[in-house]
Amino acid sequence: MQVACDWRTQLAAIAKGRTRVGIVVSASLAQRVNDIELEDADLHIFEIADGEAGKSAENLALLWEWLGAGGFTRSDLLVGIGGGATTDIAGFAAATWLRGIDWVAVPTSLAGMVDASVGGKTGMNSSFGKNLIGAFHSPNSVLIDLSWLSTLSDRDFAAGMAEVIKCGFIADSKILDIVESHTLLELQASTSLTGELIERSVLVKASVVSSDFKESFEREILNYGHTLAHAIEIESDFSLRHGEAVSIGMVFAAELAGIKGVLSSALISRHREILTKVNLPVIYPVAAWSKLLPLLSLDKKSRGKQIRFVAISDIGKTLRLEDCTTSELSQAYERISS
Repeated sequence: MQVACDWRTQLAAIAKGRTRVGIVVSASLAQRVNDIELEDADLHIFEIADGEAGKSAENLALLWEWLGAGGFTRSDLLVGIGGGATTDIAGFAAATWLRGIDWVAVPTSLAGMVDASVGGKTGMNSSFGKNLIGAFHSPNSVLIDLSWLSTLSDRDFAAGMAEVIKCGFIADSKILDIVESHTLLELQASTSLTGELIERSVLVKASVVSSDFKESFEREILNYGHTLAHAIEIESDFSLRHGEAVSIGMVFAAELAGIKGVLSSALISRHREILTKVNLPVIYPVAAWSKLLPLLSLDKKSRGKQIRFVAISDIGKTLRLEDCTTSELSQAYERISS
């Protein structure tokens, strides 16, 4: 993991001695990789649709064909350049080509820097849900170049802040203090502030992943807010950014914890206040609940017929809610619906 690096320089060093280097890049960023210079390796570039549209079985099949046509062997290197969706599918292609080849993640979004590129999760979407198909396959390196953040829209930067704030709630209260002390504009404009938030968030995730690489139990805390979020993404046909859905999902999880008597009303309110402060949504249409409820059972944390939620009882104190009734779920949703 290299934070605040020059990704081109670092990639050139990593690629030394390789015969082939394949770049999987989001279509909107393709022009930014045309000037990559590698000392020895043949460079192959594959453009993929931006966002979740790129994480399909059809695109994965095209990636496999491209790797085959390029003659990629186990000594070659694959590089994913883009947001979390792009690094997810690039990593999964690397995990499955020849049963696993080396790969490097170059995340270009805030969400990708603090979440998707860290921890070795790779995957793609299914018609039944998000990220249901995948593999654990760690990148050889993650190159975080803060200059990419200047390419983000205000909406995309804010969406990435949801994953940062999540790390604050589950582990590092200092993250929440920083966000609460500055406007979104100030955070965007300050490399030092965003750099500290990214480093703190990466440390939270790296610490959790190092103790539970394949998500047996402890790693599930990184999914705070994600159970409802993934259902919202499917229900909305991915019209919301991942972070926007996670923001709503965290408030839902907080309300559910409140109903179960494990989280104070003050901390529930703090969720709403800090998330709305960075222009993230905290409510969702009431009419969507009938579609969202059955989607919750497809969450990867579910066991049998039991829907399981990550919750907190205080900042940095996580727990699982495993005995929620349909009535309690509906009650929590009513509190976040419009």
